[in-house]
Amino acid sequence: MLRPAILSLLSLVAAAAAFVAPARAEAPLKIGVFAVDASPPVGSPLAYDPTKGVAGPLSCKGVVFIGEGKPIVLCAIDWIGIGNDGQVEFRRALAKAAGTEPGRVAVHTLHQHDAPACDFSAERMLAERGIPREVFDAEFDRAVIARAAEAVRAATANARPVTHLGLGRAEIEKVASNRRILGPDGKVKYVRYTSCTDPKVRDAPAGTIDPMLAMVSFWDGDKPVAVLTYYATHPQSYYRTGLANPDFPGMARDAREKATGVPHIHFDGAGGNIGAGKWNDGSPSNRQVLADRVADGMARAWESTTRTPIAAADLGWASIPVKLPVSPHLDETSLRKILDDPSKPPRARGDAARELAWLLRCRAGDTIDVTCLRLGKDRARVLHLPGELFVEYQLAAQKMRPDLFVAMAAYGDYAPGYIGTAIAYPQGGYETGPRASLVAPEVEGVLMDVIRKLLTD
Repeated sequence: MLRPAILSLLSLVAAAAAFVAPARAEAPLKIGVFAVDASPPVGSPLAYDPTKGVAGPLSCKGVVFIGEGKPIVLCAIDWIGIGNDGQVEFRRALAKAAGTEPGRVAVHTLHQHDAPACDFSAERMLAERGIPREVFDAEFDRAVIARAAEAVRAATANARPVTHLGLGRAEIEKVASNRRILGPDGKVKYVRYTSCTDPKVRDAPAGTIDPMLAMVSFWDGDKPVAVLTYYATHPQSYYRTGLANPDFPGMARDAREKATGVPHIHFDGAGGNIGAGKWNDGSPSNRQVLADRVADGMARAWESTTRTPIAAADLGWASIPVKLPVSPHLDETSLRKILDDPSKPPRARGDAARELAWLLRCRAGDTIDVTCLRLGKDRARVLHLPGELFVEYQLAAQKMRPDLFVAMAAYGDYAPGYIGTAIAYPQGGYETGPRASLVAPEVEGVLMDVIRKLLTD
């Protein structure tokens, strides 16, 4: 017979075991949302012209994810491109504000053309040669970065728990069309730019596109907290107005945010060879038509959304540093000659500075981070890639993992310019020519391997 003291001890052990028996609840995923104005002041350079005014405010928006590891920051801005040291400084500032590492920050542009560009590497070269603020406005750029960093800091501090992940898709009609129209010889016969006045070129088939808009949303119970959307197309309806504006994708995003009261952050997918040219003759009235079509797609993706639980453990991040093969046409001597020639227009010297910065960077063995956000248990992956990426990369990524919801944001580091497929370079056309693409055809093999690895690991 057990003594009373032993019985008492056993009772205490049993009680302790019962106390710890229930499974520990999963830590919640937290999200903070940030947004600041990114509109340039009058006189500051847009992509091609000085700013005369602001027709519609430009935004810098994003989310901070707080899971089990260090925070992750995604940022989308209504500028034409951010490259080289512009990317370095932007990511570093947002990382510091969120208490994370630059490798866990992705900064993408929507690529509107009545919007600024940011490249501190090229800007320094121009400033050294007495060309200030005609191509880049470093003071303005850094002011936006500082405001964005403060907003990220606040978003991180005020991040709120979310309980569910929402995923939805919808087809958008009469917006995207392929810009490269091949002739009988397999070469590019016409480039159907983002606005096209030639009926013969407009009437050619839409060609290879991704017609689907992808939507990722985050919910606290039944209350939506933030929406991320992805759609592959150049965003221009018309430009060279001198008036900064977010063009039709930004208008659609803003309209949906107003209609739902939920923050919307939009990313341009792999739309390097995609534009609205089949459906757009450049008439100013057509901007609203295109915006309405994209907004309608966003509304239908919202309606089709299905939700599943999500916790901190369901958030993942992978990053692979990649060396992209530099285009053989880049020549340091020729670029320096243009850059040093005061008779050349400032924008021609700016192009030379940007290309030289990329060439020197590649020679130094510098890399670009290609990253992937994992959401949910085998539910969704979002890829983040550089440059004006061809849509074939996005379509290939989806085929690699048909069991997953796969979305893609391009227009990360803008330095490489257009990134075509291997077959596209000998086909000719603007996008793979020396004016546009600063990488070699071997780039396809490099990026496809990285995409496959990120989607399968």
